Amino acid sequence: MVIEIAGELARVKSAFAQPTLTLLHQRQAPVVITIFRTAFGRNNNPIPTARLHAQVEEHLAQMRLAGEQDVPTGTGREVCQRWMRGQWLVRSLDEAGHEVYALTSHAQQALELVKNLARDRATLSEHRVATILGTVRRFNSEANPDRTTRVTILNEEIARLRVERDRLVDGGDLEGATEDYMLEGFTELLSLISALPSDFARVEERFATIRTEILAAFRAEDRPAGEVIDDYLSRADALMTATHEGRAFEGAFALLRDDALVTQLREDLTDLLEHPLSDRLLSDADRAELRGTVRLVRDGLDRVLAQRSRVTATLKEYIVSHDAARDRELEQTLRQVEAELMTWMATTGPRAAHDVPLLPARTGIDHLRERFYDPADDVLPDRISTPDPDLAPPVSLADLVAQGGPKLATLRERLDAVMASLLPVASLGALFDGLEPSLRRPVEIFGLLHLAADRDWRAEESVEPFEAVRPDGSRRTFAVPRTPLPDPDLPETHQQTHQQTQQQTQQQTQPTETRA
Repeated sequence: MVIEIAGELARVKSAFAQPTLTLLHQRQAPVVITIFRTAFGRNNNPIPTARLHAQVEEHLAQMRLAGEQDVPTGTGREVCQRWMRGQWLVRSLDEAGHEVYALTSHAQQALELVKNLARDRATLSEHRVATILGTVRRFNSEANPDRTTRVTILNEEIARLRVERDRLVDGGDLEGATEDYMLEGFTELLSLISALPSDFARVEERFATIRTEILAAFRAEDRPAGEVIDDYLSRADALMTATHEGRAFEGAFALLRDDALVTQLREDLTDLLEHPLSDRLLSDADRAELRGTVRLVRDGLDRVLAQRSRVTATLKEYIVSHDAARDRELEQTLRQVEAELMTWMATTGPRAAHDVPLLPARTGIDHLRERFYDPADDVLPDRISTPDPDLAPPVSLADLVAQGGPKLATLRERLDAVMASLLPVASLGALFDGLEPSLRRPVEIFGLLHLAADRDWRAEESVEPFEAVRPDGSRRTFAVPRTPLPDPDLPETHQQTHQQTQQQTQQQTQPTETRA
């Protein structure tokens, strides 16, 4: 009994030594958690170092004015450095080479725990018990080693679903979900979604640790390069298959590669958010969290893939530059020095000396190409004469607008509205065909293509029809290279890889006019 209680005490002490509980255990925990939630939000988007320093100083000043006593002291930079030593913040370089801060998985676990405690906790209910029973039943049907048992479970489930389907088809009563059932379901769903960022952060930190160890092994040069690479490959494979976080990452990655499952997830979330009881049960923050589920998962996947790419880039840089460029060039230089030294020693004595310059001699250049000034380059153009305004034909404002250029502001609003929807249209042509006649002039096609080029959307080799309506009411159909609208939940770096185009949009968007 004494051994069991001592072992349990050791496990509890090790849990309290984790950065998650050290963050929640300190007196200033409410202040720190509040700043983390305000600055980073639910997606843990990286923040430039200088901006976070300024935000921390501003938030601390506002808390002092509000009468809060337990507030960290020091500048924003000093406070962030203390949080880094506590393993709640991590500083790294983004893709542009700028220093940014991000929350560690320990800090995200603390935020998740506080968020769950702040949310109304549901008590024991029929929904929770039914969820447990259904999960156990499904788990048993997928893991039971007895073939007969699996078939029996599947037959029972098929029979139950067939009876329910026949009852509904025959006009049976459609029982609606109660408010308690919906509240319990939304609570469990939000709890599952809020745990995703910390899971992705753990995988990202594992890859960052592997990258640091690989760099240390390369600098030490105490092992062959092939052994270091084999060690990385085995550890990366173990991370994705032997750890809970790695298996979760692989499962999420496989899910998001299936467009049908992603579409089904969006449609299900849309139906839940449009339920009549959702307005009373969900706050605006909860609705935004559910609506951004796909984006949340894809952002986490993108950060993990970026961290894994950094590890791969480290290996590639070492293999290409270290082995080929440094070792071989140094070896060739040393061999040339040794050959010249043997030639020199053959004609001199053992005490002979020779002065060798440490730096190579300067290169002498006799002449550099020059370009002389040409006065014709600065000749002013001819003056533009001002025409007589009385000779201009009368024209109304409506005629000017109808014959003018594209209405970029209105088109940009329509594009933003489409991109904010959970079920966006497929392409620019589909968007154009759904606009009112005043926004379907031929010139509006160029406006849409201009906005698409500004957003770096790529066109495909195939074409699609744009049925335009001219100001005089006549119709024309234009064949334009098809420009698919990007997935609103997919990061921009993945849009370019997913579309796989070979030319820029500006080189492909010359519409060809054909009669309707």
